[in-house]
Amino acid sequence: MSEESPILARADKPGKRISFALAITVHLLLAGFLFYGVRWQTKATNVVEVELVVATPEPAAVVPPTPAAVPPAPTVEPTPPPKPDIAIKDKEKPKLPPKVEPKPSVNPFQEQLKRELEQTTQRKQADSAAQEFAQKQAAQASAARNKAMTDYLGRIRGKIRGNIFLPPEIKGNPEAIFEVTQLPSGEVINVKVKKSSGNPALDAAVDRAIWKSSPLPKPEQGDVFDRLLNIPYRPRED
Repeated sequence: MSEESPILARADKPGKRISFALAITVHLLLAGFLFYGVRWQTKATNVVEVELVVATPEPAAVVPPTPAAVPPAPTVEPTPPPKPDIAIKDKEKPKLPPKVEPKPSVNPFQEQLKRELEQTTQRKQADSAAQEFAQKQAAQASAARNKAMTDYLGRIRGKIRGNIFLPPEIKGNPEAIFEVTQLPSGEVINVKVKKSSGNPALDAAVDRAIWKSSPLPKPEQGDVFDRLLNIPYRPRED
């Protein structure tokens, strides 16, 4: 028989077996620690940045003072809104903005022609108004002159009538017209029968009265004076 080793002989004992198992376990752990420790050192070290933040202490909560007891306010009942007298109509449609008509293009030639036409119309209106005013003034002047002439001839005929001696047996109321030439002073220088009354005695009586009335009355308005006068005469004229 082969001889057994001293270690195995001693391992047969219970206490020695436990020691032997622990020794083997310790050796295995040490070998594993050395293996993994060397492997960990060979790996690249990962850099980890850590930002330190200083924590700001939160402000202490302020506890509001306990208000004094306030008696409850009286409850006010809300007043309901007045009801409308009529039913609410449909919502009004939004108003559209006013439509802006595009301005027509301006033609300079037409604008110039329009201005000239307006100026021509204004000139015509002004000329018409001036002409109408002049005609009115002329009519007034003519009326005033006719009135002055009527008064002038009336005064001359009145003076002649005062110097006439009518012949007897005059039939009707015949008219005779005499052309009288006078000087500015009213002095008569010529008398001519322009229209006979048909009664020679009447014509001769009027002729003598005209000469006797010289100088004739002067007109009150100077422009009425005329060197040549036509003087009508009727024996029974009022």
